[in-house]
Amino acid sequence: MRVDPFYITNLVSALDQTQGTEQNLTNELSSGIRFNSLGEDPVSAGRNVLMLNQIQQDDSFTQSSSMVTGQLQVADSALGSVVSQLTQAISLATSANNGTMNASDVQAIGAQISGVLSEVESLANSSYQGQYIFAGGQTTTVPFATSTATSPATTTYSGDSDVNYLETPNGQKIQLNVPGNQIFLGTTSVFGVLKSLVADYASGVVNTTQATQDTQALTAALNTVSQQRVTIDNSMTQLTAASGAITTEQTQLSAAQTNLMQADLATVATQLSLSKTQETALESVISQLGSGSLFDKLQG
Repeated sequence: MRVDPFYITNLVSALDQTQGTEQNLTNELSSGIRFNSLGEDPVSAGRNVLMLNQIQQDDSFTQSSSMVTGQLQVADSALGSVVSQLTQAISLATSANNGTMNASDVQAIGAQISGVLSEVESLANSSYQGQYIFAGGQTTTVPFATSTATSPATTTYSGDSDVNYLETPNGQKIQLNVPGNQIFLGTTSVFGVLKSLVADYASGVVNTTQATQDTQALTAALNTVSQQRVTIDNSMTQLTAASGAITTEQTQLSAAQTNLMQADLATVATQLSLSKTQETALESVISQLGSGSLFDKLQG
């Protein structure tokens, strides 16, 4: 009988391969992970990389979302307070304009509206974590300041008109701010009309025509503030929806990654047992070849 001269070499190579497979299965069984390198399963490894990248993007958005949610909540609360203050000022002005108050009461209303003016300016300078939320892109600059160097006093805006956005992993852009000049210095200046009303009632004698016009202007300014607040509210709604969707996606991706990476321990244990059996058989054959017994049989 003719014997393959490479028979022993082939057996040794098969034994090495079996031992390598056995080592991989042992590692897989102990770690619970199907593969540890790209070469073991390139397709699954590639899918895992893509899922990890998406999970990282989702994590980054979740962290950013958490920070800007607080900022939007502060902005919404501040504008809600501004709306309340302006509504109060309109109510006071309407009372003063009806012609039934004495001079002292009219002046008292002027003083109250002056207080509203101060409170609104304070709210317009609201900050969150050290950043001024109505300064546009100039978040480290106090946006509004009133100078008494002129008569009447003037309120100036030191921010800019920049609008900031947060982009979700799927490309949606969510507006994060409304610049203060759009809110308080629109078609009608909130500060300007409040100052006019203070002046209207300073003497105690009301020019009803002028005061009524200023009251109507304040109503228009209030409408502008309310409209800008809607923008903030819409952003909060969009952010909540996007955050919820991302949280769901993160859960799904984590489950998919676990299924992709997790070893089927029962199957691995069976494969390991078969590999050990094959290793034992190969070692037995090689041992017999070394003793000559199998060679004699092949020659026989």
